[in-house]
Amino acid sequence: MLKQYLQFKLSQKLSPQQIQLMKLIQLPTQAFEQRLKQELEENPALDTGKEEKVDEYEDMDNSADEYDDNEVIETEINVDDYLSDDEIPDYRTSANNYSADDDEKSIPYASGTSFTQHLKTQLNTYRLSDEERDIAEFLVGSVDESGYIRRELSDIMDDLAFTQNVYTTEEKIEHVLKIVHQLDPAGVGARNLQECLSIQLARKEQSPDVELASKIINNAFEQFTKKHYKKLMAKFDISEIQLKDAIHEIERLNPKPGGSYSGNTRMIEHVVPDFAIKIVDGQLELTLNGRNAPELHVSREYNNMLKGYKESKDKSKAQKDAVLFIKQKLDAAKWFIEAIKQRQQTLFVTMSAIMHYQKEYFLTGDERNLKPMILKDIADEIEMDVSTVSRVANSKYVDTPYGTKLIKEFFSESMTNDQGEEVSTREIKKILETVVEEEDKKKPLTDEALAKILKEKGYPIARRTVAKYREQLDISVARLRKEL
Repeated sequence: MLKQYLQFKLSQKLSPQQIQLMKLIQLPTQAFEQRLKQELEENPALDTGKEEKVDEYEDMDNSADEYDDNEVIETEINVDDYLSDDEIPDYRTSANNYSADDDEKSIPYASGTSFTQHLKTQLNTYRLSDEERDIAEFLVGSVDESGYIRRELSDIMDDLAFTQNVYTTEEKIEHVLKIVHQLDPAGVGARNLQECLSIQLARKEQSPDVELASKIINNAFEQFTKKHYKKLMAKFDISEIQLKDAIHEIERLNPKPGGSYSGNTRMIEHVVPDFAIKIVDGQLELTLNGRNAPELHVSREYNNMLKGYKESKDKSKAQKDAVLFIKQKLDAAKWFIEAIKQRQQTLFVTMSAIMHYQKEYFLTGDERNLKPMILKDIADEIEMDVSTVSRVANSKYVDTPYGTKLIKEFFSESMTNDQGEEVSTREIKKILETVVEEEDKKKPLTDEALAKILKEKGYPIARRTVAKYREQLDISVARLRKEL
């Protein structure tokens, strides 16, 4: 039996241009400049710098000319759609915060090379066979952002065979791994914390304290991590002073050797703030980095080519083919300039809404003044999609009187205090951090005790929530915060 069904399906597809615009919005200043450079190289119809004044052209011939083979070529081009009399594009004058002078004042926030490349460069100082070098480079590529290799050697052996066509043994990989352990920073390539600390201690200048520290890490790691100090003193027949000095040596080590390389596995670029917020006469003033608003216009050479075509009486097929190519490039140039305009408007409107939402914080710099704020709050305020706000917040930096901040740091969930007021979870975390800093380290506070203190301060949260916030702040449990 044949049945017919009528089904309605609502779907929304983004055009390639919309997708490109979203990608442009997501780019921070430094990456945007690279994208701009790429577009200028690929589209000769785009040019930068101040444009010389050009004569306004009338519309090109609106008629469609037919070739002998009846192929129809559309040559209708309104040059005014692509050109402007103004020397400066209108989107640079729509706000008074774009200044070429500001470009030179931008101070890079961070710089460096990729962590992986840093390690590979060091391998060049070792004499390795081709096989050993392949293994070493693969191991270096397997180092995570903390500086560890957390995969089993058997898995690495399989991957070397399948992806690199290198057939080797676990013993050979272990041998090469020992070479990787000699690279800087000390402890890189370790498979666990114990091995990481052991490598660092072995490379330190030896002394009784360092030697004792090595024995503790290599032979009594579990007792050390659980802070069973009396058992350690009995095991190694040492005094409390000797133990304290050895632990001091261990505490000076770096448990995350890759941590000093921000962004580790990816190339770190200079982070140029995309915005700047200043306090002027008690009021907040927002500016968008001028490097985000380039002076773009249609190339003078393309103007001349169009003018030549318009003035030509006998239009050849070659000329018509050329003008079609020009039209294609002009359309792309027109869209790109419009996309940049939309990008700047989106960035400025979004950051302006965030600044006003968190006005108290930006005026004081006190994180306790950060209001609860989620992406939807800003999206509703500026009547844009949540994904658009996310693209701005996740990849942009703002220069404030209190340092350069990643915008997404201003977002946080909320909870209700004992007064019935909504407060930011960041505010609670800041108070929790302060309480832990001021605790008696000989008797550190348990999560239950911390929850009780927070409740007394007006923040009634459960012990498990305290544990969650403590972990997010990278604060150890009470037992591990205990000091001699």
